[in-house]
Amino acid sequence: MKSPDRHWIVIIFIFTGGALGTLLRYTINVQTSLLLFPWGTLLENLAGSLLLGFLTGYILKRTIQPHFKEGIGVGFCGGFTTMSTLAADTVFLAETGSVASTMVYIFSSMFGGMFLALAGMTLGSLAAERGIKEKWEGQR
Repeated sequence: MKSPDRHWIVIIFIFTGGALGTLLRYTINVQTSLLLFPWGTLLENLAGSLLLGFLTGYILKRTIQPHFKEGIGVGFCGGFTTMSTLAADTVFLAETGSVASTMVYIFSSMFGGMFLALAGMTLGSLAAERGIKEKWEGQR
């Protein structure tokens, strides 16, 4: 069981990560707001999938402190990515009569996100294995 102090450390890391992720998402959305296609949301969700995949792959091979894991995964990635904006953007594209743009957006978001999450997991796993190997070789 976690001590109350450790619990608050995790909450602070989640809060901080969430704030940073949300601010980055907002910045990207402001920079891409005049475009007719929701490039900002697509970029955010794809990059967030890659980062969360990397973190997951890394954690499967190595242990990291819970406050870092939760701060990056739940906090930063949770604040940075956005399913609700993806849904709203999809409705907007569909209402503008652009079926092709709507399908490209949905396909890119869903399958691109899954592909990048898998790629991130692979890269995270390789990075963790490399770190383990370097650590082990350094002890000889």
